[in-house]
Amino acid sequence: MKKFKIKIKKIEPHQLNDRLLLINLYLTQGLTLILGIIWILFQQRNPFQLLALPSDGQFVLWGLGLALTMLAVDFLLSRIVPESSMDDGGINEMLFSKRPVWHIILIAFIVAVCEEILFRGAIQHAFGPYWTSILFAVIHVRYLKHWIPTGWVFLSSYGLGYIYMESGTLWAPIICHFVIDLISGMMIRFRRKEDNERA
Repeated sequence: MKKFKIKIKKIEPHQLNDRLLLINLYLTQGLTLILGIIWILFQQRNPFQLLALPSDGQFVLWGLGLALTMLAVDFLLSRIVPESSMDDGGINEMLFSKRPVWHIILIAFIVAVCEEILFRGAIQHAFGPYWTSILFAVIHVRYLKHWIPTGWVFLSSYGLGYIYMESGTLWAPIICHFVIDLISGMMIRFRRKEDNERA
């Protein structure tokens, strides 16, 4: 009888083509969503109730306020810290540089909803914002080579956890996460276009 072996091989960013990158993105987000919903159900909570829109719009201010603050800090970091210290291995560049605008919006929305359901909706409910933020930083493995982006991901996650607790709704961190990913994606997309036009 033959033994069945599974080989897991590390793939470098330059080895990924666009199709493989998108498959990986959507598969991981799908798994994140499923895991989050299962965990919430095990906590005997209703995921639909968790995503119910609040009657007042305060959560929008929480989400946009934190997003603008985080984008401002990110802008300052990009001016102070060497680019090599903020390197993610080129994944964001590959993901957004040639993507149509509608697809950047879709990616930002899917990532925001799936990750916030798991991290703020399920994990933070079980372990609190501190341990959730450590786990959130660890899963963003492409940043772990550099302490500045890892620390920034941790602080960002803690901020998302804070506005979730303060607003009382998951929509506040979802909006924040969406705005950050959307603006970051658009900046990569249109910065590359400007660079090509100058060349």
